[in-house]
Amino acid sequence: MKSYLINEIATFLKGDLIGNCTEKIHAPEQIEKATKNHITFIGNSKYARLWEKSEAKTAIVDEKITIEPGEGRAFVKVKNADLAMAKVLELFQAELPFFSTDIHATAVISETAKLGDNCKVGANSFIGENVVLGDNVIIYPNVSIFDDTTIGANTIVWSGTVIRERSEIGNNCIFHTNVSIGADGFGYRPSEQGLTKIPHIGNVIIGNNVEIGANSCVDRGKFSSTILGDGCKIDNLVQIGHNSVLGRFCIMAGNSGLAGSVTLGDGVVIGGSASIKDHTTIHSGATVGAGSGVISDVAAGKTVVGYPACESREMMKQWVALRKLARK
Repeated sequence: MKSYLINEIATFLKGDLIGNCTEKIHAPEQIEKATKNHITFIGNSKYARLWEKSEAKTAIVDEKITIEPGEGRAFVKVKNADLAMAKVLELFQAELPFFSTDIHATAVISETAKLGDNCKVGANSFIGENVVLGDNVIIYPNVSIFDDTTIGANTIVWSGTVIRERSEIGNNCIFHTNVSIGADGFGYRPSEQGLTKIPHIGNVIIGNNVEIGANSCVDRGKFSSTILGDGCKIDNLVQIGHNSVLGRFCIMAGNSGLAGSVTLGDGVVIGGSASIKDHTTIHSGATVGAGSGVISDVAAGKTVVGYPACESREMMKQWVALRKLARK
């Protein structure tokens, strides 16, 4: 079990140690559940009132919050408690699952595939023709990577993930369980035979430092490519339609979805369960509230909410007006 003293954590975070505590810290925990061997976090003043009744002896505290630790307790004051929390969680993070052998005997790897240094491939995984893996790529059991795909260095692909042919994936990416990359887009047209399937002959291009949550899907382009820019973070159960293009550092929360040919600028945030109509552009820095339905373009930096989505202040006025009508 990993354990640290509070002064060791303060040094690691380069924070200011206030108070004194000699208890060994075994794990981080939220303030309501923490015990004496936990370290907790106070990043917002609304949680400061919980400190007095908490059993925790130590906490990471945002420097803007005026609160004292008390007798036999200690704080590490930092500029940003949320970022400090991320660093502390890394300290206590467990090791990744162990590979007894770098390439499992049951893995099927094409003779034309090229694997970089220190790659690991788990049991029953498949790596197709002309696939290229960079250095230190980890492929967990039961992953399928189809022909002519390239995957950059230090990328991790968890079990159940399927990466279809011709996908291009950058460095330092993480694909969680059962991600689908490069499946056909959803395209059909009425015909005399019923519904005629539209072929999708493009691919998927994913930048560096992209993370995609479990059971999410990124469909390949009808023409050219579906693109996710550097640093995008995609939650579980997210759908990204064919030929959509995401800029850098976009965030999509769980159950949200992009129809085909949606464009997101840099730093766009899509709330949970939001739906974006096809051929819509959401410009850089915009935010789409949870559960919203976007049917037209969103200007840079704007926040839209509702169904159909509109500028947040306008939607608030509509909701107030509806409440007033309901009271009459």
